[in-house]
Order: sequence, then C-alpha cells, then structure tokens
Amino acid sequence: MGAEVPSGHPEATPPGVIHRAIAASAIGNATEWFDYGIYAYGVTYIAAALFPGAAGEATLFALATFAISFLVRPLGGLFWGPLGDRYGRKAVLGATIIMMAGATVGVGLLPSYATIGPWAPLLLIVLRMVQGFSTGGEYGGAAIFMAEYAPDRHRGFYGSFLEVGTLAGFSAGALLMLGFSLWLGDQAMQDWAWRLPFLLAGPLGLVGVYLRSRMAETPLFRELEEHHEQEASAPVEFRHLLTRYRRPLLAMSGLVIALNVVNYTLLSYMPTYLERRLHLSTDTALIVPIAGMLFMMVLLPFAGALSDRLGRKPLWRFSLIGLLIGAIPLYHVIGLGTVSAVIGFAVLGLFYVPQLATISATFPAFFPTPVRFAGFALAYNVSTSLFGGTAPAFNSWLISWTGDPLIPAYVMMAACLVGLVALSFTEESAGVPLGQVRALAS
Repeated sequence: MGAEVPSGHPEATPPGVIHRAIAASAIGNATEWFDYGIYAYGVTYIAAALFPGAAGEATLFALATFAISFLVRPLGGLFWGPLGDRYGRKAVLGATIIMMAGATVGVGLLPSYATIGPWAPLLLIVLRMVQGFSTGGEYGGAAIFMAEYAPDRHRGFYGSFLEVGTLAGFSAGALLMLGFSLWLGDQAMQDWAWRLPFLLAGPLGLVGVYLRSRMAETPLFRELEEHHEQEASAPVEFRHLLTRYRRPLLAMSGLVIALNVVNYTLLSYMPTYLERRLHLSTDTALIVPIAGMLFMMVLLPFAGALSDRLGRKPLWRFSLIGLLIGAIPLYHVIGLGTVSAVIGFAVLGLFYVPQLATISATFPAFFPTPVRFAGFALAYNVSTSLFGGTAPAFNSWLISWTGDPLIPAYVMMAACLVGLVALSFTEESAGVPLGQVRALAS
C-alpha cells in the first residue's frame, strides 16, 4: 500500500468540494468573458451610441477603448498578486468579481454621446480601466484556486473547466447580443437594447460572490499558512520573482503571448472582421464564432484529460505548429462564405483548444506556492496587456493600412513562433505536485 495522503492535501479533498471549487472559479471567469463577449459582439452598437464620427472611425475608437482596459491589467496584477499570496486566494477573488461585474453594469447605464457628449467615451474608458484592474487579479487567482484544489493526476482535466467557463461566458454574451438583435431588430439595438446584456452581469456577479464565499481557502495555501511561509511584503515578493524566477517569468510570458494573441484575434475580433472585411451581415458575423465556440467547449475537457496522460508540452506543441501551418489556408477558407467561415473557424478552434484547455494546469506550475499568485499575475497580465487585448485594434489598423485581409493570420503565426521558443524553455509539469514545483522554477 502507498503512503497515506494527509488530511488537507489536494489529493484528499472530497470530490464534492473540488466540484464546488471548480464552479466558484469558473463563474468569475465566465463573468469576465461575458463582458468581453457582449463588448466584442456589440461593438458596432456601442460605437454608434458612445462615440462620435462615421461608423468605421467610431468602431476603431471602440476597439481601442477595449484595448485600454488591458493596459491597466499589470497594475491590477501588481496590486492583487501579493495580496493573494499573503492573505489568501479567496479574499482577492471575492473583491475582483464585485468590481468586474459592477463596472460591466455601469457600461450598460452610460448615457449616450448625443446626451452628454465626450463624457460618454471618457466614462466608458474609466469603467473599462476598472474592469482591467480587477481582471488583473481575477484570472490568475481563479486559475490558481482551481489548480490548488485539483488532484495532481487530474489537474489538466479539472483545470479545463475554467476555460469552459471562459467560452460559456463569452458565448452567453454573444448569444444574448444575437438574440436581442433578432428579437428586437437593429433599430432597437442601436437605440437602447444593446444595454440589456451589460445589465445582466449584475446577477451573474452576485452568484459568483455567493459561490466563492462558501469555499474554504485552498489546501496548499492553508499548508503555507501553517508553516508561516508567506512573503513578508509586496516589494520583497517582486524582488524574489525578478531575481530568482526570471526564466519562468519569461517562458510563461512567451506562452501567454501566443495564447492571447490567438485568443483575442480568434474570439474577440472575429465578428468585426467578418462584418467589416468580409461584408457578412451583423447577425451572420455573430453566428459563425458562436458555433465555433460551442464546438470548442465540448472538446476542452477531453484535451485537459489528454494532457494529464501525454503531458502539457506535447499538446502545446501540436497547437502552436497546427496554427502556424493552418492560419493562412484557414483564413482563406473563412473568406469563401458563411458555411466555409464556420468550418474554418471550427478548425482554428480545434488547433487552439489544447492551449486553452491546459492554462490552469500549466501556468500555476511555473511558480512555487509562496509567489504563485504574484508570479502568475505579473507574467500573464504584462503579456496580455501588451499583446492580447491590443490584438483586435492592431489587426483592424493593420488591415486598414495594408489592405490585406489576411493580417490576422500573419499576426497569429508570429505569436505562435514566440510560443514555440518559450515552450523550449518550459519544464513539463504533468503529474508534478504543485507543492513540489520549487525545483522547476529555480
């Protein structure tokens, strides 16, 4: 017989508690991506209501405002990360979901440009910055919360459900925009109905707060508290990160560049791309990625479980090489028509799923428990703010400048090359207990 698993260890956590931890983690991620979904898929309505100028110019301003929220994510990471390592994951996750949902509801309540003039886009920028600041702690905290609860042998499988929450939130936002558009018509959407999905973020956030308030702190953090191993202060923690963990910081940053350039190009920018560049109708431009995301959701748990058996690195390598080779031909397929667009998007999604499914299993294992939250927050948010959230506006600007509709494919390929380099400096973490990753990170 093997050694008995001590009480409080992740391997000894009852399945019911693990399932509640998954729900508590995923609901915050769903709330975050619900906002991204309604913003990305309602950007033409938001642009018309809150920005001046012609449709194309206003849409570009709205996409730039979407990107602005990502510029403050590193500040959020610098603020929330040390708090999560010193005072616990649970407290930070409770605060961030309240801020995130509240700011989303605020967007739905903003007066139009016709009513208050330049204050409309200015207030939108402020609310997007609040969202970015809160997300700087939300995403990494949710991934770590889930990873520290999951059994080591099944961390990939359980962690994949965080990204089921991602796509569920994003798809729900997109479906609401599409549903209201089909039900109420374009004129009502332009006038007032675009606001309704934003207001629904309030109840979603309250559900998340309730679920998280009922969870205990993660087993690994409780163990850390028992041994009094928390970092003494934020400056000390970041000094340790920059001096002792440069390699994992850089390696994870490279993987995040690949992950999120593909993510925001494929998910957030696709409706705008299909409508403005391929001249599909607004409703059709929403249907194509929604169908693809529902397909991806089904595959995520299978990819997560496969990573527990084969390892995280083989799945990442398959994903990066597949996207590198397939981006240009698949964007050609997308440009052939509606049915072809669904097929092309679905195949791109198939290649992307192995990355998406293994985030919660891969990234928390870059850092030991005392600096895990801050390390994750720093690497993830800096890379995301510089290369992820800016991808929709960058793609739109490059297409306008060059006239080449394949720009998103080229950008995606460049990001995948960065990811392949970073992957070569990444240690395999499948099956490695999170409590023993110090050797991997040093």
